Amino acid sequence: MNLRAELLRGIYSYGFEKPSEVQQKAIPPITDGRDVIVQAPSETGTTAAFTVAILESLDLTNSQPQALILSPTRDSSQQIQKVVVALGDYLNVICHAVLGGTNVRADIRKLEAGAQVVVGTPGRVFDMISRRALNMAGIKMFVLDQADELLSGGFKDQIYDIFRFLPSPCQVILLSATMSKDALDLTHRFMRDPIRIQVKGEERSLEGITQFYVQVEKEEWKLDTLCDLYETLTITQAVIYLNTRRKVEWLAGKMADRDFTVSAVHEDMNPRDRDLILREFRSGSSRVLITTDLLNTGIDVQQVSLVVNYDLPATRESYIHRVGRGGRFGRKGVAINFITNDDERMLRDIEQFYDTDIKEMPMNVADLI
Repeated sequence: MNLRAELLRGIYSYGFEKPSEVQQKAIPPITDGRDVIVQAPSETGTTAAFTVAILESLDLTNSQPQALILSPTRDSSQQIQKVVVALGDYLNVICHAVLGGTNVRADIRKLEAGAQVVVGTPGRVFDMISRRALNMAGIKMFVLDQADELLSGGFKDQIYDIFRFLPSPCQVILLSATMSKDALDLTHRFMRDPIRIQVKGEERSLEGITQFYVQVEKEEWKLDTLCDLYETLTITQAVIYLNTRRKVEWLAGKMADRDFTVSAVHEDMNPRDRDLILREFRSGSSRVLITTDLLNTGIDVQQVSLVVNYDLPATRESYIHRVGRGGRFGRKGVAINFITNDDERMLRDIEQFYDTDIKEMPMNVADLI
């Protein structure tokens, strides 16, 4: 790809050895300055694809904002920032994340001091533009990550407002797992002759991940089953998924009552508390994390090789997001699904949809992790 040597050092230091399919297809046209639409699930390596292309394209002698990345959640924005900083480690790139729930004055100070890459959620980004703290004059690359999410919520008007402040010409890169009507409308209005890249990724994403189910028959038996598995969970690091915030709090409380050490996060927590818990989990100081689908996007914990679906996800699409965490970029992983009698049809549906095999969990599951 003819990338800068310092960028390659950052890529290898991060643990990447060869580009994924989406990275092979997307990085060259983005570095060539073309508008690009990437339709691919997040597990396929989309974040690194646009990050590498941005880092290759920056003018490192200029400290003013040159790339603006929008993402729908605080967590995905912070994850993008971490990837930019890690891959750009040897380039000394300054990347600042502007997020709701943080100190506005601190954001303004950081932006005034200079940041070549700015990533954030639409509300705070638009606020920084309105306050003239974020200088848009030098922006040459604009990235919409998870565009389907950004355009399906209450963000749509803010996104269009931000577009109005972009200098012309400005390269636009749009990434999305699915292409909603709103996303397509945006591509027609704001993109110039975009290259479309489509990577399926679902089948690939489950490669290397061994999947099991545990038949628990009744919902109330899941807790004892999880406690029996606790030693297995802590061999590595495990993420346990539930479908609601209330249930996350309930399970964390029940596990604590039985003297099992667990962490828990969900979308309604104080952002500072949530960040602290995620930081502890990433560092390995906490081993078992209970969460909702909040973690579906943008959290890549390298050590996670076990995912437990305490609840089967509400949609089969969510299954790939949860389970795909466990074996990203060729790493091995194990997924364990707790199923009651009511879940059997959904489990068969998931098997059929992904053309995969989910076997009954053997007694020696710990040996497989």
